[in-house]
Amino acid sequence: MSEKRYHVDKSHPELSVREQCKILNINRSSLYYEVKGESSLNLELMRLMDEHYLEHPYKGGKRMHVWLTKDKDYQVNLKRVRRLYTKVMGLRSILPSPNTSRPSKDKDRQVFPYLLRDLKIEQANQVWATDITYIPIQGGFMYLTAIIDLYSRFVVGWSLSNSMDAYWCKELLNQAVEKYGKPAILNTDQGSQYTSNLYVDAVKAHGIRLSMDGKGRCIDNVFIERLWWSVKYEDAYIYE
Repeated sequence: MSEKRYHVDKSHPELSVREQCKILNINRSSLYYEVKGESSLNLELMRLMDEHYLEHPYKGGKRMHVWLTKDKDYQVNLKRVRRLYTKVMGLRSILPSPNTSRPSKDKDRQVFPYLLRDLKIEQANQVWATDITYIPIQGGFMYLTAIIDLYSRFVVGWSLSNSMDAYWCKELLNQAVEKYGKPAILNTDQGSQYTSNLYVDAVKAHGIRLSMDGKGRCIDNVFIERLWWSVKYEDAYIYE
């Protein structure tokens, strides 16, 4: 039997584009998606780094460059690897950097303490966790964000987009709360989307306590990191 395919009908007489995107779990910006302007070599490098990072999350841009040039024989410079690794893919080493104690100069950035250490999670909607990851697709890439309940490991919301912005993350949170109720605590990393006033205000408006991983410590959000591992090895890499 052939797979069913769904699309957004901008001229639908009853459902708005926003409502159709909500039903299909896609971000509205995805309607205008064009393949990212990266060369075939860059896409190849990103695909390799993404898989390597899942097994070696302690590697930063410099060590990833060494792996690509020494072990994989790619003749690329460190500047290119760092741009793709940190700026485009949003990856970072789980090891704390030497500058983690420096206060942020960004006035629009709010950071909260990590609340899950030694916390017993004993029921659903006690703690949710969210994150963003890079997803390779044929001829380009997109970004996937998801929210999981740490008690049940159930994915309460997910969405695809061609850009990583705070509004996209906020909309997913609102949809998840509307469908499943609110958690007592929401755990994130210290990415710019989650520390922005837009996102923080949305979390507070729901009466949710915000918890954030220590800077450079994605291991604090280990459950959603495990989700990414499963999504990529069991689906994305197979059906790219």
